[in-house]
Amino acid sequence: MGEPKSPSQDQLHQTASSSSRVPPLPPPLPSQPSSLLQPSQNRKSRSKVLRVFRSVFRSFPIITPACRMPSLPMGRMDSSKTASSGTRVSGTLFGYRKGRVSLSIQETPRCLPSLVVELAMQTNVLQKEMGSGMVRIALECEKRADKDKTSLLDEPMWTMYCNGKKSGYAVKREAAEEDLSVMELLKAVTMGAAVLPGKSEVEGPDGEMVYMRALFERIVGSKDSETLYMLSPEGNNGPELSIFFVRI
Repeated sequence: MGEPKSPSQDQLHQTASSSSRVPPLPPPLPSQPSSLLQPSQNRKSRSKVLRVFRSVFRSFPIITPACRMPSLPMGRMDSSKTASSGTRVSGTLFGYRKGRVSLSIQETPRCLPSLVVELAMQTNVLQKEMGSGMVRIALECEKRADKDKTSLLDEPMWTMYCNGKKSGYAVKREAAEEDLSVMELLKAVTMGAAVLPGKSEVEGPDGEMVYMRALFERIVGSKDSETLYMLSPEGNNGPELSIFFVRI
């Protein structure tokens, strides 16, 4: 019998490579599904054509002569003495301190948002306005033809006024993953304001996510006018906030 052959250089190289090979990384864990519930009056999702139209429509200016806010009832709206003509919804204003503030409307804090609007104002600026005691935000858009059945809250963009001063354009958008994460964290909160740990790369206070949540009385004046009045607990002397959606 012949002597056993010694391994060649190629065989040694392949053996060394296979022994030092790093095992593949495991697949990333799937994101945790949201436990938020569908609202009872869930609207049908828009078609792709409508989403494209909305993105194009955002590039056109809306011409409005002046801010036209409906008249406010005198005095503060007490949560224990609200009119029966409206319905109560949960409203959340949130955003990074130096980022644009967003408004989320939910049927209840445990439901998915039925409306998300990115307002034309930085969060820290809105905080200063709230410190003045009264804030009126008017969101205006142009009237549509009578045959157009688009509801007021389905409009893609509004001209925004804060306390009578034009601040830019507010845009309706679909709830993003970060929006849903915020709503998930706050699903047990009915009213309050605080700071949440944000995912921004900015360090310090500017990278913090701040929020304010309250109950709102939603009053529908007509197909071209809706108002959200923030409800204050009885005996609370906090700021007053009213948000008007108007077609003119």
